[in-house]
Amino acid sequence: MWLRWLLLAALVVALSWVVMIVLARRLPPGLAKDLATVLPACVTAARRLRRDPRVPRRVKVAVAFAGVWVLSPIDLIPEFLPVIGPLDDIVVVALALRYAARRVPPEALVEAWPADRRILSRLAPSTSVIADRGG
Repeated sequence: MWLRWLLLAALVVALSWVVMIVLARRLPPGLAKDLATVLPACVTAARRLRRDPRVPRRVKVAVAFAGVWVLSPIDLIPEFLPVIGPLDDIVVVALALRYAARRVPPEALVEAWPADRRILSRLAPSTSVIADRGG
């Protein structure tokens, strides 16, 4: 019985992410689009940083913790709440990226970031000079 609920919860989370990604692509440029694209970009950057040899082990552990937090069905703010549901995930991943930004070469973080570089500059100000140069 509990396995059924766990699978249902995972399905709801995955479906909400898909809806968020689809809606983010349709949004006009601006703050709403930036917010909607943060979580998928953070997850991709975290995955890339875990595989980068320039990243220290403790940063990889912090990034892995953030990834597990995002994938966990247990949240501080339930995922099914519109707009604010993924907020705790975004905060944890953003904190992990800020931690990484202080401990890895800024180039590694910029290379790992798949989205608009302006968003990365807001999350990790130490990357702003490199992001402004375009990589």
